[in-house]
Formats: sequence, structure tokens, C-alpha cells
Amino acid sequence: MFRRLLPFLTVVLLFSAPMGATPFTAFVDGERYVYKVGWGLLGGAGEIEIKARADVLNGRPVMRITTRTSSRGLVRGIYRYDDSAEVVVDRETSRLVYTFEQSEDSKRKTESRTDFDYDQGLAFHRDTFRPNRNNDLKIPAGNPIDLISSLVAPRNWGMKPGEARDLLVHFGREFFPLTLHAEDFESVRTPMGTFKALRLVPRMDKEPPRGLFQRGGEIKVWISDGARPLPVRMQLKLNFGTATLSLQQHTVPQVEPASGTTL
Repeated sequence: MFRRLLPFLTVVLLFSAPMGATPFTAFVDGERYVYKVGWGLLGGAGEIEIKARADVLNGRPVMRITTRTSSRGLVRGIYRYDDSAEVVVDRETSRLVYTFEQSEDSKRKTESRTDFDYDQGLAFHRDTFRPNRNNDLKIPAGNPIDLISSLVAPRNWGMKPGEARDLLVHFGREFFPLTLHAEDFESVRTPMGTFKALRLVPRMDKEPPRGLFQRGGEIKVWISDGARPLPVRMQLKLNFGTATLSLQQHTVPQVEPASGTTL
């Protein structure tokens, strides 16, 4: 189950607005999120930790976003899964520099890296254990960014119900154009409290559905309302079930964690 599910929830399912050469603002230096992963009736099936750290790479200011995913509780007793990923984004242009992911379960290991060369207009995807999956991808216009950043970035967009925004997805060895729809506000309960949150849903409106979307899958993100909005819930529906990520910790250096507001 986790082998099919969690890669969607870590680094490889990527979407962002076509931002051009604009500063990267999805994360701040030292920010940290922890999500509890629920699967059906199993509320503690896994955990995802996301951390961001400002750095310098080859003389350029970058943001390193690391994600650690693991099964937990009863699920881990049945299926041991651990995944670690790193995304490096240029802070001045919001361009992806590279993505890296490695995972391990009881049956196999995986490891892959994608490097982005904007001068050549290509992304070089290399798979350590499955070289038949190696591919050189043409980078479409729009400067794709990673899933984690793009799930966090809408907190800065100020979207309202009924609005939509075009997105670009980089997923493994492909790019997907999406449209992010702001649907409505809902009451969302998390371990951090209860929030009034805007439900956002990305869809493939401009091309025939592919991948996850072709198979009837759906992604939803809830952004809390207020002075310091946060992605308090994420949900992934697949043909074999639904996974829900609920925010249980959020910290920023020198800033108090957000708290829920009971509705």
C-alpha cells in the first residue's frame, strides 16, 4: 500500500504556478511541518516531516527542502516503509535545481535524481536501480516546482472561492499542466486545532487526464484562513483508498506555531 501511496505524497508529485524569475517564498529558513498520515480507519498509518533550510550551492542562494516519510503503528508492523527526499530550489528565481529521492521497504530499494538544466531546456532523470527509466525531459515554460513547496505556496496567493490558477506539475519523468481550483471554506479538525480552511483542488482541465488523474485519483489541499495561513490538511484519493495528511506540528524560528480556531 505505502509503496504505491507515499511517493505521491513526497517529492515526485510536483505542481506550481508559472512564476517566471520570481523569488521563492513557499518556505522560510528553518520552517518545519509534521503531518500524521491516516489511511481509512487507520489514523496513524504514517508520518511525514518537511523541513526547509536556506543554503548556498555553486554560488547561488538556494532552499533545501527535505522530506522524510515512514509508515507507523499497525501499518509499520505489516509494511515497513521509509522514504527520504531532497528538493533544491533557487531562491532568486524559484527554479528547481534538482530533486532526489530514495526509499526502502521489505522488498526493494529505490533511488532517483532529476537535474534541471535551463540553458539546455532539459531535465535529466536518472534511476539508480532501474536505468531503463532514465529519461531526458524537455522543460516546458513555467518553471516547475516541487509538490511540497506548491502545497505550501498557496497560503501566499490569497485565493478566494471560485478562483482558479494554472499550475505546472513535474511528476517523475513527465510534466503535467494543472489548474488549481479554490472551491469553498470548510471546518477542518487537526491535532493542532480546528481551522476554517479553503479547499483547493488541482485538475487536468486543459489536457486529457494522465497518470493519477486518468485513474480517477484526486488531490485536495486545505489552507487555513487568517493572518498566518497554513496547509493544515492534504488528501489523496486513489482507486484503492484515500490517504489524509493532518498537520500536527508547525514551527518557524522566532515565530509562535499557529493554533486552530474552534468554529
